[in-house]
Amino acid sequence: MDIRKVKKLIELLEESNLTEIEIVEGEESVRLIRGGSMQEMPVAMSQQAIASPPVAAAAEPAADEQDQAPDGEPVLAPMVGTFYAASGPEAQPFVSLGQMVGVGDTLCIIEAMKMFNQIESDVSGTVVAILAENGQPVEYDQPLFIIR
Repeated sequence: MDIRKVKKLIELLEESNLTEIEIVEGEESVRLIRGGSMQEMPVAMSQQAIASPPVAAAAEPAADEQDQAPDGEPVLAPMVGTFYAASGPEAQPFVSLGQMVGVGDTLCIIEAMKMFNQIESDVSGTVVAILAENGQPVEYDQPLFIIR
């Protein structure tokens, strides 16, 4: 679905008294729900893009998880999408625990609206934690890796 059409739908939703719009074109569908703030969250390997208000419990790790996170530089998700550790189901992951990485090395792929975006390391070091699970949705600014 064309991004211009999605933007037009958002404008229509904002201008109307509607709280929800769902449009289906062939195998693609977009569902927009009016809430406090809106975000996109593509579903892994489906032909859907869903925009909905954020879920606070899923977006913020519990206090115990934050305390147990290893020291190092976090690599944050630059977008909302689906996290993939490898280029394909049978392929080896881009990185593994304990692996040395350099600036510009591919760490993972995030799929957003049928676009596969390679996420590269901004720092050099050793991967000490992989915080996202393969095939699972990730939020904007969610920690994906810790590199020390």
